[in-house]
Amino acid sequence: MSSPTRNPRKRQADDDDEMISDHSSPIPSSPPIASSPAMPFEDEDEIHDEIEDLPSDEDEGDDLMANMEDDYAVNPDKDTYDISNIDDDEYEEMDAATRRRIDAQLDKRDELLKGGKDEIFLDDDDNGEVNEYGLPVQRRRTRYEDGENIDMEDLEIDPFNEELSLESLSDIKASSITEWILQPAVSRSIARELKTFLLEFTDDKGKSVYGARIRSLGEINSESLEVSYDHLTESKAILALFLATSPMEMLKIFDIVAMEATELHYPNYSQIHQEIHVRIINFPNLISLRDLRETNLNNLVKIKGVVTRRTGVFPQLKYVKFDCLKCGAVLGPFIQESHTEVKISFCTNCQGRGPLRINSDKTLYRNYQRITLQESPGSVPAGRLPRHREIILLSDLVDVAKPGEEIEVTGIYKNNYDGTLNVKTGFPVFATIIEANSIAKKELSNSNVNSFTEEEEREFRKLSQTKGIIDKIIQSMAPSIYGHKDIKTAVAVSLFGGVPKDVNGKHSIRGDINVLLLGDPGTAKSQILKYVEKTANRAVFATGQGASAVGLTASVRRDPLTSEWTLEGGALVLADKGTCLIDEFDKMNDQDRTSIHEAMEQQSISISKAGIVTTLQARCAIVAAANPNGGKYNSTLTLTQNVDLTEPILSRFDILCVVRDLVNEESDERLAGFVIDSHMRSHPETSVDGDDMEDEPETPSRRDINKSKEQEISPIDQETLSKYIAYARAKIHPKLHQMDMDKVAKVYADLRRESIATESFPITVRHLESILRISEAFAKMRLSDFVSQNDLNRAIKVSIDSFVGAQKVTVRKQLQRSFMKYTLPRRSN
Repeated sequence: MSSPTRNPRKRQADDDDEMISDHSSPIPSSPPIASSPAMPFEDEDEIHDEIEDLPSDEDEGDDLMANMEDDYAVNPDKDTYDISNIDDDEYEEMDAATRRRIDAQLDKRDELLKGGKDEIFLDDDDNGEVNEYGLPVQRRRTRYEDGENIDMEDLEIDPFNEELSLESLSDIKASSITEWILQPAVSRSIARELKTFLLEFTDDKGKSVYGARIRSLGEINSESLEVSYDHLTESKAILALFLATSPMEMLKIFDIVAMEATELHYPNYSQIHQEIHVRIINFPNLISLRDLRETNLNNLVKIKGVVTRRTGVFPQLKYVKFDCLKCGAVLGPFIQESHTEVKISFCTNCQGRGPLRINSDKTLYRNYQRITLQESPGSVPAGRLPRHREIILLSDLVDVAKPGEEIEVTGIYKNNYDGTLNVKTGFPVFATIIEANSIAKKELSNSNVNSFTEEEEREFRKLSQTKGIIDKIIQSMAPSIYGHKDIKTAVAVSLFGGVPKDVNGKHSIRGDINVLLLGDPGTAKSQILKYVEKTANRAVFATGQGASAVGLTASVRRDPLTSEWTLEGGALVLADKGTCLIDEFDKMNDQDRTSIHEAMEQQSISISKAGIVTTLQARCAIVAAANPNGGKYNSTLTLTQNVDLTEPILSRFDILCVVRDLVNEESDERLAGFVIDSHMRSHPETSVDGDDMEDEPETPSRRDINKSKEQEISPIDQETLSKYIAYARAKIHPKLHQMDMDKVAKVYADLRRESIATESFPITVRHLESILRISEAFAKMRLSDFVSQNDLNRAIKVSIDSFVGAQKVTVRKQLQRSFMKYTLPRRSN
């Protein structure tokens, strides 16, 4: 772009009309404005000479109209701009929040300089320094109101080193969130917001949540503060995002802030515990162990599984200090990372190369433990091996979980260099570990009463008052299986269980009820086991051929890290306070079968291997299914002749259910109709075709019919039934009160006499205890605190039916007649 340049005006004098002929240098026609750039001149001396030659008479001026056209003459040398000074680049528009923040920061800088915006840029000595964000860094001398000169060279004004607002934290000005958090200004801002969160977050009633938690933390002398992730998301969502993606950096800040908040209530608490550890609870992102991938590295994850083994507790270096033996100086502290060892080669005091020794007195340690977390048995896909991960427990998290417990771990998914792994694979890979931040035991409902709401408790109590509730519960067991009322009754009492007892703290009596299903193939024994696995609160499924003795009980193995022997629990240990289901019980080896003798009665597993002598808990009910010899049950033979199970095993089962596949035309037709109807009702719904449009209005009625049939088959909804069982196991512990002891003693004596006469499996005192356990289970079904006479009568009938059903056909009718006085049907409540 060009612009016309004005030629110098010719001056005239009154005394002589001689024109000034020397105007080689252009003279401006008007005085230059200070704020506009000066005209370009080739030589400044020519300008001064020209001005000195001008007349000094102020009365005479310029004739502006003379030679006016020369002002618009083209001058290629002068009609140009300096392109280097033109800024015609395009910039992205700044959002309103950023603009307001920058303006506020610049206004604060101007206020510090006390000179106003007009005086800031008047000093031409500015060296033009800018910070990393392109804003000028002002360093100059100014005078404050008190008259004191302050050298601004010593005060560097950088707006981005000041604390940021919560909205500004979301505007990430770094390549990653971790780098953004590590900036000093951002760290200070995050610490400020976290402290505000701990001190000001309130619940629905307006009470401080974490103020009360901090006070209780000091009362119990703890060093862990539980912080709900939901609360942080609700209050400060950007900090919750930072915590999920960069947990290491955020938790370091959070721990410091938690100690500051604690010292507001307890000023000297740092003398008791040097650190307060923030434990994140209610983290929503639950990931399966087999779904952990590279994208989860260095992120906060939440996983669940069963603890299979754990190591001892070791002291781990946290801050290391060294002594220089040459000059005696103490060097450090140095932070000990988990994957590298701290090593120093010379002394910073005497510049010598040692010798250096760890100062054990001033070096800080922390507790360290490793556990192995394995996928829950019910969550492993078919045909897959269960995955497991190493979990690192630090500080006060050690010994929180023990083998056999199901836990939820919230922690940081890290990679760890493993040289032996690289040697094996031949290429560089990393082993992965999880550093636990918090551990929540997935307590079973029988020990976690608070898991039920008041509304659910009222619903359960109302359901328990229903007439014939015991029969409805039994009918709702495995509704997709036709008949087998005796098996469903046995499964029901096993799921509810009895009441364990501890006699004087020295002799324990189990409360779990063991059931053996023995019978012909095709009688839905395995389907019933699968139903129990889905219904029970905690269940472990195993098969006789696929489970070894150590797989059922426990094994001892050497830890690859510490080379020490550790225990690894088997199926019975993992099913602690639950149900262990064993299919194909008759296919087990005799040696493997005898290994569960102790677990079935004493409910413990004793280990004495590799110098380890200990006892593991296996408080679980066992429901086993077995086939008779030859695959078909022979009714003309006794029970011991039909199955190769020893008397010690048979006596440990409370209920024996013999299932026969008898040919009966009428019952077979009902069974076939039930199966066909079940298939029709369970078929997935398909879209209505054009040919069937006339049937569309009938769909709701058809659904109502199907729903009514399902309610008829299963009076109680399966989800409600599962919760009802959990509630009964948790809350109800019925007592034996005003029991007809003479009747129980007479039944026991009659059973003993008939067992010897018929040469069937022997009746022992365990069966007497079984009657009491079964009566307690029936009382639990009614949510009653006391065992009634009706419950006892039901239990006696179940035990007698179990005994009589296992006899050969020649003596069965005789036994039924002799025990009819105990098994006559009575009205149930």
